[in-house]
Amino acid sequence: MGNKLNKKAYPLYLLVPAVVVYSVFIIIPFLFSIFFSLTDWNIERMFTPVFRGVTNYLTVLQDKIFVRAVVNTLLFAVGTTILKIAFGLLLALAVLKVSRLNNVLRTIFYIPCVMSPLIIGVIFTSILADQGLLNNLLESLGLSALAVNWLAKYATAMSSVIMIEGWMWSGFNMFIFIAGLQAISTDYYESADVDGVSKFNQFRYITLPLLVPSFTVTVTLNITGSLKVFDLIYVLTQGGPGFDTQVMSTYVYRAFGLGLLGESSAASVILAVIVVLISFVLNRYLTRKEVAL
Repeated sequence: MGNKLNKKAYPLYLLVPAVVVYSVFIIIPFLFSIFFSLTDWNIERMFTPVFRGVTNYLTVLQDKIFVRAVVNTLLFAVGTTILKIAFGLLLALAVLKVSRLNNVLRTIFYIPCVMSPLIIGVIFTSILADQGLLNNLLESLGLSALAVNWLAKYATAMSSVIMIEGWMWSGFNMFIFIAGLQAISTDYYESADVDGVSKFNQFRYITLPLLVPSFTVTVTLNITGSLKVFDLIYVLTQGGPGFDTQVMSTYVYRAFGLGLLGESSAASVILAVIVVLISFVLNRYLTRKEVAL
């Protein structure tokens, strides 16, 4: 009887709008990308592409700039994920210890998440420029020797975009960890206090294992989001200096801008496959580590 009521209350045709939107904006464009990645589609052969097989994929994979973009993308994804999770967890632990300013602090830490990456990129471009705010501050403190053009060298440019991305999304991870921490029963900690377990060991053997579901969510979301990064890097460095901070999304955009539409499609398909594979492997691995509350 209950199943019949559920079927009447939630008929399958309610899925149609979501399926249509997902198909139009995700499935169909992806299928078109796969099709055009197998052709010589370019700005000169816009309406008469010729089938080329996997030639575009071989061309892209042999391109040193693309290989550099893949390395930078993975470095960016790992670096930002570590920062966002570390800062997010520390913020969550700190906020839960505060009572009166709890809501105020949560709002302050979450503000960067709702700001446009373009706006943040413009702001930090002016801060990190050769004559920007940071260098002027260092000079006023007598530390002019430390002043450099932060976005003009690979080490400082890559470190800068990683730090900015980590700062921007730490508040989002904070809320996920707050939910996970609040779901842990206080009985575990009371029993540990009775047994004389130190706070560090409580955190290590109680908090961290029971936070694995939160880590599953944050790691998966952060890795997949960072692998697809485009706007922040494009505004800050445009993939420069040279091709030093080029990532896969900016590579796709650059190839498309040059009229190499088939190669751009091939690169976007490779990016999609990498994102799906890494997300699947991470999710399966972390899910197996979860501890039932």
